[in-house]
Amino acid sequence: MGKKILAINPGSTSTKIAIFDDETLVNETGLNHPVSEMNKFPTTFSQLDFRYEVIMDYLKSINFDINSLDACVGRGGYLHPITAGTYTVNDAIKHDLEIALNGDHAANLGGLLARKIGEQVGCPSYIVDPTAVDELQDVARLSGMPEIKRVSKIHALNMRAVAREYAKSIGKKMEDLNLVVAHMGGGCTTGALSHGKMIDMFNGLDGDGAFAPTRSGAVPVGDLIRLCYSGKYATVDDMMKRAVGDAGIAAYLGTADMREVNKMIENGDENAKLVKEAFIYQHAKDIGSLSVVMKGKVDAILLTGGIAYGKDITDAIASYTEWIAPVVVIPGEREMIALAQGALRVLNGEEEAKEYEAW
Repeated sequence: MGKKILAINPGSTSTKIAIFDDETLVNETGLNHPVSEMNKFPTTFSQLDFRYEVIMDYLKSINFDINSLDACVGRGGYLHPITAGTYTVNDAIKHDLEIALNGDHAANLGGLLARKIGEQVGCPSYIVDPTAVDELQDVARLSGMPEIKRVSKIHALNMRAVAREYAKSIGKKMEDLNLVVAHMGGGCTTGALSHGKMIDMFNGLDGDGAFAPTRSGAVPVGDLIRLCYSGKYATVDDMMKRAVGDAGIAAYLGTADMREVNKMIENGDENAKLVKEAFIYQHAKDIGSLSVVMKGKVDAILLTGGIAYGKDITDAIASYTEWIAPVVVIPGEREMIALAQGALRVLNGEEEAKEYEAW
């Protein structure tokens, strides 16, 4: 019998949980929450007890003994910038997640749920490679406007997980390699992972780099400023929704699903074909830019996320970039196993849990 770990990954209308015996998946499910139920809660934090009860009811329904748990681990949320690693959910993390320090997001509940269950069981609780991971080199932080500082917002958990997976497949450690990792899903981020640290990136959430299914990516600044003052958008929230949610592929084609885009192309839609080509083109440009950050010394380019299941897309990106380094496709996401592995490394003494300190 190995160590029993409960991994928790909250989304906006669901909570994904998985039970692991060491690295072996024992049970995984997505607990769906109706939008009508979620709308009753004024903030994400106010959903905590509701989601806790849903998780506990499910574990009871499958006759799982929660007292057998050796650790609970949750998706990390929007804390202040920290280095990558596994963190104990201490009081400082609990406080900053409760007040939504850097943004009100479902991921904030991961660490809180892990701690709540861990306290009941009497086992440690952790977060692993949260969205707050920021290891940019200083030169990468300058934006061109002193009032605006570049910060790292990337799919750190999955990107580091696939980097470890690739390194292991060639008999090396992630820390031995220079990698460009492109995560392409509902949101898209690309990072330069140099010897285990993400030293630069394109932050797809806040308008950086290639466009995504529902996000604008980088757009011409002058035109953006004029759009802000055009009178079409009354508030900052309206404009943010225009850039994150009502943009990207969905804005051009009315769908964020690449499978639907492919059907449109099959039916002769030339605009859909152009949009897809631009998506590929922009992601290839991001990969090329981040290769320059590492002075061309790139061991591999990793393509991951749900869109990486599309061989036509990954082949097209490779046609632009394979002269830089081998292109390796690791589709989907590894978030649940990555959470469990992060906790397991601490439980097995392979690394020490880090302690988060409040600012």
